[in-house]
Amino acid sequence: MKNQYFGDVNDYHKYGLLRGLAQEGRFLLGVCWMLTPNDGRSDGRFTDYLAHPAQWRQFDPPLFDSLTRAVASPRGRSVSQVPDLGFLPGALFFQALLSDQPDRRGEYLAEMRDAFANAELIFFDPDNGLEVKSRPFGSGGSSKYLYWREASEAFQRGHSLLIYQHFPRQKRSAFLSRIGHEISEKVHSRDVCAAVTSNVGFFLALQPVHAERGRQALASVSRRWAGQIDYLLDLAA
Repeated sequence: MKNQYFGDVNDYHKYGLLRGLAQEGRFLLGVCWMLTPNDGRSDGRFTDYLAHPAQWRQFDPPLFDSLTRAVASPRGRSVSQVPDLGFLPGALFFQALLSDQPDRRGEYLAEMRDAFANAELIFFDPDNGLEVKSRPFGSGGSSKYLYWREASEAFQRGHSLLIYQHFPRQKRSAFLSRIGHEISEKVHSRDVCAAVTSNVGFFLALQPVHAERGRQALASVSRRWAGQIDYLLDLAA
């Protein structure tokens, strides 16, 4: 995640999903931004939706209003605003900057682990998504990815996981199926499903004790956000 993305249309979908999991799934959330520095690119410019409330506000009016105020705030666009905005009450947040350097990354994850000891569901929000072969652990740009060892460790500690994933230029259905199976195999979750928008996917790996309420919450989000967020289930099958 970069602060330059805060409040764009992908964020609207993301926070709508998190609100559904927290409110209807009754999950205690831990939000790990995996924050990286702004890079001066035009990414995150997609805030035009805020100028069209008749089309967009209906999906989650309180969230829409909060993001409208936040994007216009003189404080500038930053995830540091989220706790004060109050649209994720009770959630835990970890917003330190993530480094490419393995030692510093290890310290970051240890601090996050302590901060989220009581969280039921950890949301990982990397810039790009899960690791790729072209960016080995500790290499330049590795801070843009979540690595399998990190996801697996969090799951083995008893947390369910929600993972942001940017879509590459591949056939969408095949990519979703492949990543779903990889999550199941490498994280060791039998319950993997996804919330999918036009631009990104959010993969949900559920602990057995969380499976029923996680699936029900995700289905409810998909109904409320019809045409914006689709629900795909049984990706581990």
